[in-house]
Amino acid sequence: MKKLTVSALLGAAAILAASPAHAGSSDGKVQIKVLATGVLPDGKITKVLVDPGLPAGTNTKANDNWVPTLAIEYFVSPQVSIETICCLTQHDVDASAPAALAGGELVADAKILPATVTLKYHFTESGVRPYVGVGPTWFIFIDEKPGAAARTLLAATSQKLDNRVGAVVQAGIDIPINDQGFGISFDAKRYFLSTTAHWYNAAGTQVLSTRHKLDPWVVSGGVSYRF
Repeated sequence: MKKLTVSALLGAAAILAASPAHAGSSDGKVQIKVLATGVLPDGKITKVLVDPGLPAGTNTKANDNWVPTLAIEYFVSPQVSIETICCLTQHDVDASAPAALAGGELVADAKILPATVTLKYHFTESGVRPYVGVGPTWFIFIDEKPGAAARTLLAATSQKLDNRVGAVVQAGIDIPINDQGFGISFDAKRYFLSTTAHWYNAAGTQVLSTRHKLDPWVVSGGVSYRF
């Protein structure tokens, strides 16, 4: 995945660099960013809704992932913009406690599409532009499956994570490198949302259901082009 991220960023940077210079502008209405993004979720259990007899102290952790991200931003004024991002990130959820279960995979290869829109305020109109933002997000879970531990311990044959609406705050900085719209960007977002996980056996009976705190940090860095 890291090799794919680097390759995607290099390819996108080459495309941006090949764009006609006269089309770019440091005060244009539209900015496109191609970023390397780390998605760092929590994943711990906050409530057990259907309990098949889990050991006391059972908890979980979702793994981190790095993915390429595309951000598109429209400036409604020199200091106010609206931004949306596009990425697909994949995560496993493993038991973190007790020791006898630690490392056991409960959710395998859950893909998340974090549909996100933020309203951003830029503290300066030109030059180096620090900013903050806030907005809603909708986490869409795709193609999740029960992990090996869930298959063995629960006889689970299918697994589902509920799509959820949440909120996000962000802060970052855009640094122009010329007056033709090119720059570099660094961004950090904190998401606030939870999801409910369900495991089912071959008969379709729910054998386990847990609520999980996600609240991921999403940190990014990459290149930008404004026009």
